[in-house]
Amino acid sequence: MPRLRLLTAGESHGPALVTTTEGLPAGLQVSSPLLAAELARRRLGHGRSPRMQFEVDELEILAGVRHGVALGSPISVVIRNTEWPKWVDAMDPEPRDDLEAIRSTGRGGKLTRPRPGHADLTAALKYGYDDVRDALERASARETAARVVAGTLAKQLLAAVGVRIVSHVVAIGDVEVPHDAARPGPDELDEVDASEVRCFDADTAERMIARIDAAKDDNDTLGGIIEVIAYGLPPGLGSHVHYDRKLDARLAAAALSVQAMKGVEFGDGFDVARRPGSEAHDEIERVDGRYQRLTDRAGGLEAGMSTGQPLRLRVAMKPISSLPRPLATVDLDTHEPAVAITQRSDACAVPRAGVVLESVVAFELADALLEKTGGDTVDEVVRNLTGYLADVADR
Repeated sequence: MPRLRLLTAGESHGPALVTTTEGLPAGLQVSSPLLAAELARRRLGHGRSPRMQFEVDELEILAGVRHGVALGSPISVVIRNTEWPKWVDAMDPEPRDDLEAIRSTGRGGKLTRPRPGHADLTAALKYGYDDVRDALERASARETAARVVAGTLAKQLLAAVGVRIVSHVVAIGDVEVPHDAARPGPDELDEVDASEVRCFDADTAERMIARIDAAKDDNDTLGGIIEVIAYGLPPGLGSHVHYDRKLDARLAAAALSVQAMKGVEFGDGFDVARRPGSEAHDEIERVDGRYQRLTDRAGGLEAGMSTGQPLRLRVAMKPISSLPRPLATVDLDTHEPAVAITQRSDACAVPRAGVVLESVVAFELADALLEKTGGDTVDEVVRNLTGYLADVADR
């Protein structure tokens, strides 16, 4: 059973997003400035829509924290939508006698032309919506702000045991970093964030920016690939004994739960499938009383467990489905051919997505850590892990 549980609520243009995280130990340092700083990182990146310039994340810690310290009870945080006054009529949950009038004009207009690649059509069919706004508001990537809050709390727990997480962009469209390019270390996250596209390789970053600009000029959108690396993990998080306890399976599910993510690979991923076994696995040696691998082809995971090496996964993100040059679709009311609705969106959201993926990875790793160590307080978690690592060192 997971030690951590997360619930998020809210719509893209509703009054607020709410996140409730249960299972974090007491003693965790939590503050609004810390959460706000991570939410600000989520807004980074070349190719952002104008929406990022005027929507501000106003957050408030509602429960589970006192004087900046977690109590061990559920932590609830609200992120208010500063644009809400402009959307009250469109999003008001109360019954309205003038609903049809609201729908006929402006932001409250009824939307019946689903976008290919979005939740619009399938959710409308599944839930019986006659207005695809009922689908798109919850399916929107705006929900990831709530996920970043939960992930930031998880990062605090991981930091207490020396685990740090870095993400960086390795591809945007057909522009990729060289295979031999350096990866950012645990102390180089600020350097990654300083890049407009969160790419650690400066030459590739320039080409990525130019590629995004070209797509924007063509009224198109771009996807890409993000790499997430976790440094300082102990060996043995996760388990081989049952399918739903495997750490790689849990991480893959978490990554793919993020809007627009379409693929996950660990370590060298699909490239390993093209190699003979003699070139696919990480040979083992023992140095100064510690086991270590000579390479990192597996990405720090074997048989569903962390090996103690840096954990490395790459996630593929598809291009945003809200195109300025909309694709063909069918109108739900008339059943006639149409062009899809247009919504404000980024030309490329890959740089921002890296921050979100850091958070979902951190959440799963924190869950696996608590599964291994137990503990109702941060000090107890640290003590239990220290004892486990001392035992491992003797084997």
